[in-house]
Amino acid sequence: MGKSYHVYILASGRNGTLYTGVTGSLAHRIWQHRNGQTDGFTKRYCVTTLVHAEEFGDIDAAIARKKAIKKWRRAWKLELIERHNPDWRDLFSDLA
Repeated sequence: MGKSYHVYILASGRNGTLYTGVTGSLAHRIWQHRNGQTDGFTKRYCVTTLVHAEEFGDIDAAIARKKAIKKWRRAWKLELIERHNPDWRDLFSDLA
C-alpha cells in the first residue's frame, strides 16, 4: 500500500474561522495544530476542530485540491463541510 496524503479543513467553530491544509500524516498534523506545535494562523486564531478531510494517493493531486479549495468562496467551503459532516462533528477522534 502506498503513502496517502490528506487535504483537511479545520474550523474554530460552526460560524468561525476556516483553515485548509495538506499533509502526509493527518493524525499527527492535527495533533500539532491542537497542541500549539505550529506557529501561525491556526495557533493565533484557535482553529483546531477537524471538520473535513479527503485522502489522495498522490501529493500533487492533494496540493492541487488544497489550492482549489483555498480559492473557493466561504459558502462553497461550508457546503462541502455540511455535505459530509452536517453536525460539524470533530473528526479527530475517528483518526485514532
